[in-house]
Amino acid sequence: MRADRIVAALMLLQTRGRMTAAELAGELEVSVATARRDLEAMSAAGIPVYPQTGRGGGWALVGGARTDLSGLSAAEARALFLLVGPAAEVSGQARAALRKLLRALPQTFRADAEAAAGATMVDPTPWGERDRNRPEMVDRLQEAVVRRRRIRLTYTNGSRERTERVVDPWGLVDKDDTWYLIAGTERGRRTFRVDRIGEAEENGEPAPRPDGFTLAEAWREVVGDMERRRSRTWATVLVEAVHLPVLCDRFGRHSHPGGTDADGRARVRLAAPTPLDLARNLAGWGGLVEVLEPASVRAELARIGAELADRYAGART
Repeated sequence: MRADRIVAALMLLQTRGRMTAAELAGELEVSVATARRDLEAMSAAGIPVYPQTGRGGGWALVGGARTDLSGLSAAEARALFLLVGPAAEVSGQARAALRKLLRALPQTFRADAEAAAGATMVDPTPWGERDRNRPEMVDRLQEAVVRRRRIRLTYTNGSRERTERVVDPWGLVDKDDTWYLIAGTERGRRTFRVDRIGEAEENGEPAPRPDGFTLAEAWREVVGDMERRRSRTWATVLVEAVHLPVLCDRFGRHSHPGGTDADGRARVRLAAPTPLDLARNLAGWGGLVEVLEPASVRAELARIGAELADRYAGART
């Protein structure tokens, strides 16, 4: 029997107390024969369910046994459906699972849970951009992660070098609508942008995962390393205090306000990977900002300013 039906059947039996095979079949949208086979298979596998014949009979958990699959409070059920509801809008499987879970909840919880499922939607497309679709490659990689199967992939790095690699897929992360694969390689853990993967096929070998590995912890380390790379050059900048919130919002975690100077301008430390990156981000601010140091960023700004002045020297009227 399918694992999702085991979950649904156990939750239904726990909630309803006793059900006939026909009632279970109606809830799970399968035939009565399939529901009966599932129940018999669960019993044979050691799950404490048993049948009782006669009027009022049916299948029940022995002694009112409970599973770890429910026992949800009303607040927990509401929180779960708030979280899963948006996913159900874009995934048929998630929608079907949510529907089954809703039917398995106690009757008194269902109205709030159903309302919570439809209370939120997620639109990941920024204003002015085309709709973004989940890459098909994500589904293929996700299957390999779940099945713990080693994959052979072709990858093009940032320098446009194309290589073929065999990796152990450990997890996928969606970061601001860009997908990343965290995987084990001969050189240790590596992170791959999914949109740079050309081909990926399972090779039939198992993909071991390190003891104690958690995707959340691995991703925190990846983010920490990436943010350090993105902040290798720091500059001290003066800006009118009224513009400080906008400037800090532009640089995010790479901005550290540092008080106000005697002339009323706000002092702030800003970071980017290189002096050129900093200069490019600040050039559009024109005279609203003043870079105090380092000299490398000031030099890049002067060069950009000279290029612009030369290009548009005749544009003034």
